[in-house]
Amino acid sequence: MSAVARILRVRVERDLPVPVRGGALRADRYRPASDPRAPLVLMRTPYGRRHTGLLPELLARRGYQVLLLSVRGTADSTGRFQGWHLDPGDAEDTLTWLRTRPWFPGAFATWGASFLGYTQWDLATQSAPEWKAAIIQDAPSGAYESVLYSGGAFALGDWLWWAQSMAALGRPGGESLVGNLLRIPAVTRRLKRAVWRLPLEEADIDAAGERIDYYREWLRHPDGKDAFWRTTDHRADVPNMPPLVHLAGGWKDVFLSGTVADAEALRASGRRVRLLIGPWAHGRGVYSRTYMREAFAFLDHALRGRGPLPPSSTKVHVSGLDAWREYASWPPEGGASRPWYLRPGGGLSPTAPEDTGAAPRAFRYDPADPTPPSGDEAVLQGFARGTVRDPRALEERDDVLVYTSEMLTEALDLRGPVSATLHTRADNPHRDLVVRLYDLPPEGRGHLVTYGILRLDPATDDPARVAMRPAAHRFAPGHRLRVHICGGAFPLWDRNLGTGERGTAMRAVTQQVFTDGDRPSALHLTT
Repeated sequence: MSAVARILRVRVERDLPVPVRGGALRADRYRPASDPRAPLVLMRTPYGRRHTGLLPELLARRGYQVLLLSVRGTADSTGRFQGWHLDPGDAEDTLTWLRTRPWFPGAFATWGASFLGYTQWDLATQSAPEWKAAIIQDAPSGAYESVLYSGGAFALGDWLWWAQSMAALGRPGGESLVGNLLRIPAVTRRLKRAVWRLPLEEADIDAAGERIDYYREWLRHPDGKDAFWRTTDHRADVPNMPPLVHLAGGWKDVFLSGTVADAEALRASGRRVRLLIGPWAHGRGVYSRTYMREAFAFLDHALRGRGPLPPSSTKVHVSGLDAWREYASWPPEGGASRPWYLRPGGGLSPTAPEDTGAAPRAFRYDPADPTPPSGDEAVLQGFARGTVRDPRALEERDDVLVYTSEMLTEALDLRGPVSATLHTRADNPHRDLVVRLYDLPPEGRGHLVTYGILRLDPATDDPARVAMRPAAHRFAPGHRLRVHICGGAFPLWDRNLGTGERGTAMRAVTQQVFTDGDRPSALHLTT
């Protein structure tokens, strides 16, 4: 154990005022007692400063000082919290104040998961030469597609729960309550009722007992090209990111697709990027041995000049193998996208169909009786999983189409992007398409490998192209590939009411999926 790791005494200064335009934010400063100008880590959070986990103290015990700053409108910081819309001046004012502190060592790094990772992207609205490294876990650079509107559908189960949690956090005693929010049966019951509310904008009252303005604004702006989302999209701020960036995600994390895309953009800009993808759900990898070892190596090198950096490459956990693999790039070089075609009788094959007269298969989606999620999709909390935990139960519903391959004679390795191209026809232009890919063993339930959703409208071209989550998985010999196609996954995503509007009226839709030689629908796997 190094001398840095043996530091035990920590001092904490509470409620430091950080002046910003219109008031002041509040911060706590952790530091090793023996070093008032220790290397600095900046963390910005909306979740309060008393219940942020062990990380600030752990960092201080290892010889770093930490400034834990509450964003505007939270934990006695001035102003109003507006969800993913952070005040554009706060990052600039925080840096200006930080540079004048006698304990500022002249350089800093940032560290944090989830919203604490997003605030690092927000910091990149400023140019900060003192910013040496960013350690970001489970956090994308933009709020629209990577967070709230996957494929154009609103991620209701996650973000109504989150808005409910943030409302509870803002009440007296909220900091101690929010960590245990879903363990309170009455709160869970309110949420389960709230997701059914129409119009959906009023579900905040059912869930939280109060109006939540930013939740309603999210629903009023379903189009990602709307100017409303501009300040939440930090992809253009990549040139202001520090030279060293450690990105981590999990195959079961809701933000994975955004994390992978961000790694590619950062590398293209010349940043040295380490991408780590583990077998974790959202936030669960924070204290894993693999993640902590890499993150501290990054920090020690960036701020102390000690030790080697983890390689500028990608390390992923491969499901099906239950093993870690290291790749120079992601997706790995040499991989190619190969189609697996849906067949007329419910088969799935790498061979293209030749029959031009095969009849399509059809399913009817009714928003009054919406198709549930599979129970294995990535969610922020367990509530959004729904009640159908076994895909075989879903397959008994008449609103789910199933396609299954023959048994594999050799292993099939999936490494990278996955998508689906579906030729469809419907009696209602306002509809969703959900596609899931399973690994089906000879016995037992299938394992969900990846999935995606697309919200269609009259302007959507045929065929429909459904982007699915990236994956690293081995299908073993003797296993089969299985695909589900349906019209929703409620309450993971909001119900498509079939009217093109968010109101109370509902209209069912019957969709046909074509699989003939002229209109071949297929899944595209990077192998």
